[in-house]
Amino acid sequence: MPSAVVSTQGAQAALRFGRFAAMGTVAVLILIAGVWASWGTAQHVMLTKGRESGTIRVTSCGSDTCSGPYTPRSAGSTARTTVVIEKTVAVRKGQTYTVVVKPGGDEVVRSGPAGVLYAWVPLGGALLLASVVVAGGLRRTRIAWVMAGAGTVLLTAAFVAV
Repeated sequence: MPSAVVSTQGAQAALRFGRFAAMGTVAVLILIAGVWASWGTAQHVMLTKGRESGTIRVTSCGSDTCSGPYTPRSAGSTARTTVVIEKTVAVRKGQTYTVVVKPGGDEVVRSGPAGVLYAWVPLGGALLLASVVVAGGLRRTRIAWVMAGAGTVLLTAAFVAV
């Protein structure tokens, strides 16, 4: 009879380890996806050395993008008659925004604190989603609350700044 108890305990330990490994992998993949999605814009906003920076006055908006003239502020930057910025709830026609030009084109992204926070919004969402996986799948509620709190703070700060 002792061998049946040992085998049941071994099976339960294997299942716990399998759940821990699977849910840990899912949580890590969610966080990596959040960083990956954020870094596409954040790299231009945070690493501004050598990049063109200036302002855009939004004159027209389409379904996905807005455009307007670009006025340079950094040395070596050239004025452009039209640059394109992603249309979001924070970009309005008639407003002027500080921007950084993405290399190799006429596409710009918002700079400054609002631009940095907005660039990291996908990570904030990933933190919220991963917190549910950590709480439910890994049963680590304290870590999950910290992750959810960090995601909420990031999203709220971006909302307020933008």
